[in-house]
Amino acid sequence: MAGALNALDFLSDTPDVAKVSAIAVVGDEPFLARQVVLRLRQVVLSGGDAEFSLATFDGREAQLSDVFDELQTVALFGGGRRLVIVETADDFVTRNRAALEDFVERPHATGVLVLSARAMPSNTRLYKAVQRVGMIVDASVPAAPRLKKWLGVWAEQAHGKSLEPAAADLLLELVGPELGLLDQELAKLAASLGEEASISVDLVTDLVGGWRAKTTWDMLDTAAAGDAASAIGQLDRLLLGGENPIGLLAQIGSSLRRFAAATRLVNLAEQRGRRANLRSALEEAGFKSFLLGKAEGQLRQIGRQRGEQLYRQLLEADLALKGASAAPPRLVLEQLIVRLSKQAAPAKTTARSG
Repeated sequence: MAGALNALDFLSDTPDVAKVSAIAVVGDEPFLARQVVLRLRQVVLSGGDAEFSLATFDGREAQLSDVFDELQTVALFGGGRRLVIVETADDFVTRNRAALEDFVERPHATGVLVLSARAMPSNTRLYKAVQRVGMIVDASVPAAPRLKKWLGVWAEQAHGKSLEPAAADLLLELVGPELGLLDQELAKLAASLGEEASISVDLVTDLVGGWRAKTTWDMLDTAAAGDAASAIGQLDRLLLGGENPIGLLAQIGSSLRRFAAATRLVNLAEQRGRRANLRSALEEAGFKSFLLGKAEGQLRQIGRQRGEQLYRQLLEADLALKGASAAPPRLVLEQLIVRLSKQAAPAKTTARSG
């Protein structure tokens, strides 16, 4: 977003807004946008009567005249400026673009206008005007490395607990890049700790993953380790618990595709005359650092020959579950697991070292 200030930068080191008359908070991450707006309320308004200088509108229903009236009204107490916030402002901007452009070019000294919208094209006159007389704050979902860093900082700031890096990785894998949901899970985790100071991987597994997620991971680990009988027992429990076979294949596939990618990277390195590093290949394929030791042992058990076949086998299983085969869904998944078993491993004389 051209010339925009990243929301995480704004929250960690809020710039001086004393002379700013218009601010656009733009992005599709509602929790992050909300935190920016809350911070603006703190820095623009001050004193015990600050709430009397605040007006908030829903942009889907707000009338331009009401918003402008609030902006031109002198603050009742303290002589400070009024803060006028238009939330979900996309429709409001569309309906009143020309008037808003004129206002931003000739703002009122009595008020600060905040437009919180999902989108505001950077090539529009309004965007450029707000950028010139105020600021644009980008409230889009942060990139993964930055999101993980924020998660650790937020756990300390908002919930008073440290977050182990491996626990942050796992939390992001379970919940996804939804900051509001991540905050809720952190609150639950922090509350469960009592006087303990740190959120661990085990705690995230137990409280966020639940038994279904834990059983799915156990099934994947057990299958990759070559114990088909135990893995099929765990699969049976998941299916009886109501898990969708296609959803289970998606979870199985996400791990097995990483093993397939690591196998391909090892092969590529050797084709180029380089000595292959299995752990580096697994890391490049997407395995988290805290899983590398276990993943290395699992890929050695799977072996190169079966690792090279995983992409094709996953495609066949996906097509079968979606109607290309008359086989029951349970059988399709069981066959995939059995192919990873120690019993189904190629003979040592025909397999190259993984």
